[in-house]
Amino acid sequence: MFDIGWSELVLIGVVALVAIGPKELPGVLRMVGQWMGKARKMAAEFQGQFQEAMREAEMADLKKSFDEVKEAASGFTSGGLMTSLQKDVSDALRVDALDKPAETPAAAAAVEPPATPTTPETPTPETFVEAEVHAAVNEPLAIMREVEPAPVTQETVAQDTAPSEAIKDAKAS
Repeated sequence: MFDIGWSELVLIGVVALVAIGPKELPGVLRMVGQWMGKARKMAAEFQGQFQEAMREAEMADLKKSFDEVKEAASGFTSGGLMTSLQKDVSDALRVDALDKPAETPAAAAAVEPPATPTTPETPTPETFVEAEVHAAVNEPLAIMREVEPAPVTQETVAQDTAPSEAIKDAKAS
C-alpha cells in the first residue's frame, strides 16, 4: 500500500522518539496499531459488502434470464407454435383423406393419358455384325516387343529335337 523502506521507517522512529519522548512512545505506538486495525477492519467490511452487492446483482440477472426462458417456454407450449404443430400433425394423420386422390382444377386439366409401352424390334444379322465390329474397336491393344528371329543352324535344330526325343523315350518306358 505505502512504499516505505527500512531506512524511512528508522527515520520516522527517530523523529517520533525525539518529538514524543521515550516515556509516551509505547502508548502512542499502541494507539497507532489500534487505528490501523480499525482501518483494516473497515476496509474488509467494505469489501464484503461490495462483494455481497455483486452477488445480489448477479442473482437478479440470473432470475431475470430464468423468467425470460420460462416465459418463452410457456409461450411455446400454450402459444401459436405448439398448437399449429399439433394441428399439422393431426391433419397429416387423418385417414379419410387417403382414399381420395387430391385434385386441383389446374392439375386435372394438365394430366396426359398414360403412354402405351412399345416392343423392341427383333434383331437382324446386320445387327450382330455391327455389334461385333463395335466390340473389336473397344478391345484393348496389346503392345509386344518385336524379336528378331535367331538364325537357324544345325545345333539349334539338334537342341530343338533332343528334348522331344527324351520325352518320347520317357513315354516309351
